Amino acid sequence: MGLLDSEPGSVLNVVSTALNDTVEFYRWTWSIADKRVENWPLMQSPWPTISISTLYLLFVWLGPKWMKDREPFQMRFVLIFYNFGMVLLNLFIFRELFMGSYNAGYSYICQSVDYSNNVNEVRIAAALWWYFVSKGVEYLDTVFFILRKKNNQVSFLHVYHHCTMFTLWWIGIKWVAGGQAFFGAQLNSFIHVIMYSYYGLTAFGPWIQKYLWWKRYLTMLQLVQFHVTIGHTALSLYTDCPFPKWMHWALIVYAISFICLFLNFYVRTYNQPKKQKTGKTAMNGISANGVNKSEKQLVIENGKKQKNGKAKGE
Repeated sequence: MGLLDSEPGSVLNVVSTALNDTVEFYRWTWSIADKRVENWPLMQSPWPTISISTLYLLFVWLGPKWMKDREPFQMRFVLIFYNFGMVLLNLFIFRELFMGSYNAGYSYICQSVDYSNNVNEVRIAAALWWYFVSKGVEYLDTVFFILRKKNNQVSFLHVYHHCTMFTLWWIGIKWVAGGQAFFGAQLNSFIHVIMYSYYGLTAFGPWIQKYLWWKRYLTMLQLVQFHVTIGHTALSLYTDCPFPKWMHWALIVYAISFICLFLNFYVRTYNQPKKQKTGKTAMNGISANGVNKSEKQLVIENGKKQKNGKAKGE
């Protein structure tokens, strides 16, 4: 006999039991959250993070419509300031994670979370919180693209990467602000130092392009990062490291999704023939904020063309 054929009282009992179990599970998850971070900004509730991410997705949808009949914003100096600001922020995060983990005697093979108020553990937790915040700041990458009418750069990979990193890292900070979580954040912040340095340099304009031949190696470095992450996580599972197993498996699946998406990006950008006659490259530019224009091509800035020089108004 199915649930629909049961007595109304039985159905209500099943629903009531399910709701009670859900409430109990919810209370249990909050009872094991990291008490050190519960009063830190954005950490008391998931709703501020969810709200920011929702507003981000709304801007991704509505922003291009709003900009449709408007001139692109001139943002060269803003981009230079923003990108090198991100370099400093990620360098700070990397340094704090490296020094904190070194002083705490962390293992790169297996490290459980220490929820104590030890000065080094709190330092690591704070650095991870800043890492989480930096992922929210990175939403500006997309905002700048849309305001500059670089909508071709706002790909599924771009939005998926930005939105999930900020949203999912709230979970990481809330429950595991330390231990194994330090490795991925430390590795990623180091790569972002290099990445935003590149983007900051591209914002200076076409004259510097000949010195930025290493763009494709950034994508390769990101792919290496994902493979290292999978290897490190698999080793943690193999050694039965006392860290939430479901987080390990979720991270492996997450990293695989990035490998697939970044490989697709790499093949389309670097391995497919470029459209020489139209003057457009396979991906029409880099995948983060900068100014990527060949010295042999027309520079198109703010809807006005000028050959081998700055756009009008700069």
